[in-house]
Amino acid sequence: MSPLPAVVRGLALAALLMLSPAGASRRVRRPNVVLILTDDQDVCLGGMTPLKKTNALIAQMGMTFLNAYVPSALCCPSRASILTGKYPHNHHVVNNTLEGNCSSKLWQKIQEPYTFPALLKTMCGYQTFFAGKYLNEYGAEDAGGVGHVPPGWSFWYALEKNSKYYNYTLSVNGKARRHGENYSVDYLTDVLANMSLDFLEYKSNFEPFFMMISTPAPHSPWTAAPQYTNSFQNVSAPRNSNFNIHGKNKHWLIRQAKTPMTNSSIQFLDDAYRKRWQTLLSVDDLVEKLVKKLELNGELDNTYIFYTSDNGFHTGQFSLPIDKRQLYEFDIKVPLLVRGPGIKPNQTNKMLVANIDLGPTILDIAGYDLNKTQMDGMSLLPLLRGDKNETWRSDFLVEYQGEGYNGSDPTCPGLGPGVTHCFPDCVCEDSYNNTYACVRTLSASWDLQYCEFDDREVFVEVYNLTADPHQINNIAKTIDQEILEKMNYRLMMLQSCSGATCRTPGVFDPGYRFDPRLMFSNHGIRARRFSAQSL
Repeated sequence: MSPLPAVVRGLALAALLMLSPAGASRRVRRPNVVLILTDDQDVCLGGMTPLKKTNALIAQMGMTFLNAYVPSALCCPSRASILTGKYPHNHHVVNNTLEGNCSSKLWQKIQEPYTFPALLKTMCGYQTFFAGKYLNEYGAEDAGGVGHVPPGWSFWYALEKNSKYYNYTLSVNGKARRHGENYSVDYLTDVLANMSLDFLEYKSNFEPFFMMISTPAPHSPWTAAPQYTNSFQNVSAPRNSNFNIHGKNKHWLIRQAKTPMTNSSIQFLDDAYRKRWQTLLSVDDLVEKLVKKLELNGELDNTYIFYTSDNGFHTGQFSLPIDKRQLYEFDIKVPLLVRGPGIKPNQTNKMLVANIDLGPTILDIAGYDLNKTQMDGMSLLPLLRGDKNETWRSDFLVEYQGEGYNGSDPTCPGLGPGVTHCFPDCVCEDSYNNTYACVRTLSASWDLQYCEFDDREVFVEVYNLTADPHQINNIAKTIDQEILEKMNYRLMMLQSCSGATCRTPGVFDPGYRFDPRLMFSNHGIRARRFSAQSL
C-alpha cells in the first residue's frame, strides 16, 4: 500500500487535470531540491568507494566538495546544524540525549519553527517531504512521542529514535506505523526509496518541492539487504599510518586506548567496515531509483540533488576500535556531492565548507533573503555556479561536549567515573571531559587545526595537516607562539559568534586584525592564554 494517503493522491490528480499544458509551459518553476543524508558515512577511509551509481549520477554530473566538514562529529548535534544552519553553541543540541537537547521540548519550541524546511514551506511555498532518521531522540514519550510532527513538513515519515533496518516504528504524519523483519516490505532503506518514489508520483505540480531522505546506512547494526550480505568479502579497514598506533601527545582519552589492538578488536572492526559498505549498496540503489524517477518526470534538469553524511567515522585510528565524536579528520570530514541547474559536470571544489551551509544554500536556491535568517553558515550557490570572485571563509568551528556518567562503567571500573562507550577490553570512546573546541583552518598558506579541551589540563592539540595529514604529531609545544595566541583568540571569537560574526576573516586572511590586548579585555569572553612552555 502506498504511504501517501488516498486523499492526497486524489488532490494531486485533480491539480494535474486543472493545469493546462499551455499554462504550465509559460510558468517559470523555481528549482526543486533533494537532500540525501546518510548516517555515520566517512570520506577519509573510503566510505564513498561502494557507491558507484551515486558517483556516476551525482558526482560526475556535478560538483564534489573535497573539504566538507561537520561542526560536531555526532549525529544529533550535526543534524541540528543542518536543519538550523547554526553551530551547536547557537542551537544548543550538544549530544544524543534529551538532556543534551536532542529533539527535546526546548528544541521543539526554540529551534524547530525556524529550520530551513519550515522557512521553505511557510515563506517560499515549497511542498516538503521527510523520510528516515530525524534526530536520535525523536519519538521519545517525554518529547511528544511520534505524534509530534515538526513545523514545516507537508509529508512526514520519520523513524522513531535511532537507526535500524528492521523492527522499527515510523511516524506517518503523526501516526505510528510498526514495521517487522520481512525484507520485501520492511527493509528501511528500501522503504524510504519507495516512499520517495510515491511522493514524486503523486505530489502537486503547482509548487516546487524539497525532499530530505535520511537513510540508516551505514550506521550500526549494519544490517545489509540479503542480496548484498556476501559483498566485499575481501575488504578490510584501511591500514593507513594512524591505524593501530598509540596516540602519543594527545588528550588522555586517546592515550588510554590499548596499543596494539587485540586480534579480536581488529577482526571486529574489519567486519564492521565490510558490513558498513554492504549497507551502502542499498543507498546506491535508492539514488539510482530517485534520479531515474526525476528524469522520467521531466524534473531532473530543474532539481538540485545534495548527498552528504551527518559525520565521519573511525575504524582503528589511534587504536580506537569504531565510533565517531573525536576531533580528527576521519570523524569531522564528510562527503558532499551536488548536481543541479547551472552546475557543470565532473567538478571538484577545494573550498572549506560545512554542513551549516546547507540550509542557507537551499534557501538561496528557493530565492529567500538570507539576511532575514540568523544562520551561521554561507550559501554554496556562488561556488556551485563557479563564481570566481566569491570571497570565502578560511576557517570554521568544531565543538563537542563529551558524554559521561557519574558512576564507573561496570565493565571497566578501574577507569573511574566519567567514561562511556567502552569496549570489552576497556578502551573507551568518550568521557565527560572529552569536551573540546577547535578552529579548523584551510588557507593559501596554512592547513591547520587548533583545539582546546575543557578539562583540568586545559589540554591543547595542534596539527599541521600539510606536513602531517594523518594528525600523528601534536605540535602545540613547538608551533610559533604568535600563531598559538592568534588561534586561541580566534577560537574564543568563534565560540561566541552568531550569524554574520561567524563569517569574519580568519587568522591567515588579509583582512584579519589581531590585538593581543583583546585577549585580556572584558568583552564577555573569558580568555585563556597558552604558552608553549605550559603545554
